[in-house]
Amino acid sequence: MTEKRYFHANERNAMLLMASKLWNNLRNDVSIADLRRLHSIIATGVEQGVYRRDKYGINPVIRTLHTAELLHDNIAPDRNMTIAVLIYNLCRNGHITEKQIGEWFGSDVTKLVHGLIKISQLYKKQAAVENENFRKLLVTFAEDLRVVIIMIVDRLGLMREINNHCDEKFVRDISLESRYLYAPLAHKLGLYQIKTELEDLSLKYLQRDVYNKIAEHLKETKQVRDKYIEVFTAPIKKVLEREHIKCHVKGRTKSINSIWNKMKTKKVDFNDIYDLFAIRIIIDTPREYEKRDCWYTYSLIGDIYQANPGRMRDWITMPKSNGYESLHGTFKGVGDKWVEVQIRSERMDEVAECGLAAHWRYKGIKADGGIDRWMNNVREVLEEGSKDRMDLIRNMHMNLYDEEVFVFTPRGDVFQFPKGATVLDFAFRIHSRVGCQCIGAKVDGKNQKINYKLRSGDTVEIITSSTQVPRVDWLNIVKTSRARNKIRLALNETQTKKADMGRELLQRRFKNRKVEIDEATMSRFINKKGYKTMTDFYVDVNDEKIDIAVLVEEYLDFNAKQQESSKPHETAENFVLQHKINDDQRGNDDILVIGDNVKGINYKLSKCCNPIYGDTIVGFVASDGAIKVHRRNCGNVKHLMEKYPYRIIKSQWSGKLGKQYAVTLKVVGNDDIGIVSNITSLINKEGDTILRSVSINSTGGIFEGFLVIGINSLDNLDTLVKKIKNLKGVKDVQRTSH
Repeated sequence: MTEKRYFHANERNAMLLMASKLWNNLRNDVSIADLRRLHSIIATGVEQGVYRRDKYGINPVIRTLHTAELLHDNIAPDRNMTIAVLIYNLCRNGHITEKQIGEWFGSDVTKLVHGLIKISQLYKKQAAVENENFRKLLVTFAEDLRVVIIMIVDRLGLMREINNHCDEKFVRDISLESRYLYAPLAHKLGLYQIKTELEDLSLKYLQRDVYNKIAEHLKETKQVRDKYIEVFTAPIKKVLEREHIKCHVKGRTKSINSIWNKMKTKKVDFNDIYDLFAIRIIIDTPREYEKRDCWYTYSLIGDIYQANPGRMRDWITMPKSNGYESLHGTFKGVGDKWVEVQIRSERMDEVAECGLAAHWRYKGIKADGGIDRWMNNVREVLEEGSKDRMDLIRNMHMNLYDEEVFVFTPRGDVFQFPKGATVLDFAFRIHSRVGCQCIGAKVDGKNQKINYKLRSGDTVEIITSSTQVPRVDWLNIVKTSRARNKIRLALNETQTKKADMGRELLQRRFKNRKVEIDEATMSRFINKKGYKTMTDFYVDVNDEKIDIAVLVEEYLDFNAKQQESSKPHETAENFVLQHKINDDQRGNDDILVIGDNVKGINYKLSKCCNPIYGDTIVGFVASDGAIKVHRRNCGNVKHLMEKYPYRIIKSQWSGKLGKQYAVTLKVVGNDDIGIVSNITSLINKEGDTILRSVSINSTGGIFEGFLVIGINSLDNLDTLVKKIKNLKGVKDVQRTSH
């Protein structure tokens, strides 16, 4: 490593020193032959200028060696992880190939290097790393748990290196990534020391004044804190030794980032935080006696110091879902100071401190069902023992999201879709209008059709056209219910607009021919042509699938045949009035009786309420001398009785049937092609009942019709109304005056 063009002398010396130290540490895990080959490959890469500083001036050789050193010190990695870290950059820059790696070091190293290269490609997407979907995508791309561990350790090395970096934006971006992405990943994998350092360094670079202030407070109070821990633990050690409980006791100071979070959430000052530190008692006991000895230790401490039962946490009887086990208690020590004491076995402490399955979701980290199940498997592996741990983890598959894909927008946002989702699903996820006008997309710069199936890591930019409209076959292209529902809604809106335009087009043609459309006849005509709904018919008219000129002629022929076959009932429109005294009524008031064969009295059935035989009625003498007959519950009668009580005449029917009265019915129902035909057919089948006219308006799948019928009594009307209500598709029937 003697390249002078790219690295300073002090850097070369640091690289040589780091490499020498690393080779010595790796002798037990990596063969001499592997070390010699690694040395040769790296040295050649440096000599040929393959290693180039990145745009922020970071030395890639030092960063690589530092990552390998941190892995060795913190993770105890296997041989393949170390080799992958050392040669990854050389492969990414094209100095060596994945095929050569396989020949020299084996397929497992190739797999790890391939995973690291795939992860590096994600950062070209300008992704929003705080997005939970980006974490899932990163895990998906990694494919191997060891790749995720390497990434986390590499980030720790980078965070240590940028302390005095001159590019403030670069430092801020790296710190935010570490806070939102790498610290939570380390937390989920139980790498707590790394997680804590990443969070503390992020706080240091993002809010240096806050970090320095808290660090200074901790430094100033360290001596007092250490003294207090010594005083607090002395009687505990004594009683545990007396009870022959093998253990060691240590104090743990809260991290700077944790202190700052508590100061913010509790809105307290540094001096008001009582749990700046915790006492940890780690018991050396066989697994079968762990629970008993931890609880016994808790009771012994309770004999010395007052316990706070409300702050006791039993994660031994009921371990956390990630396998974390410990018994936490809070006791009042010297000076009435509350102190947290954590009691656990050596095994519990090893899992909690070093195990990859430790406190996941602790302190509010979000969980995911797929990772949760997988992490339970990791925990089971770890609990088998520490020996050959990496060999076991190597064989664990990270196909956590094999039924999902994670896709980027050009801005770096990440969306999650089910496997098999298409460009069209993506378009409707962005916006309904974008989906409706989608004609394709650029996926990683290449044009793709709307049915292109998305793959994890794709960057998708939708292409739209103002002339594009949704089609029915789109329902077979999309995978998500969200897109499918929006397509159906758009299709319905499009069909309704087309139907309205088709109806208007047909009406204009009939108007030009000076032909009035009878809705009932048109309904039967459309039904005969085989259409299920009027909407379908008018859509075809709009789409010119039907020749309108031919259609008009067909309707006229159909209407003529209908008129020939119909035989309307004879109607009696003349009514007579008999003026007589009804001796059965109390008093001698005049009674207006409506019946047959009486002449000389001028009367009319009022148009405002259209009374029929059976209605309770009254007569009103108008200013011209004629008598107008109203239904007793007519809205106008109350006003007339209050203002002109002397002009009101009691009235009744003669009791004779057989005459026709005009009644208007309002019918509301679903816009179905057969419903009008069914109603008219029902009326025509009723004896002594005729249909005089039909007026129908249809909007949004609902029709509203007004039927004028001739009927001879109220009883017959009630019967008819019930029958119409029972027809399929009819929602409501009401008698109306208009």
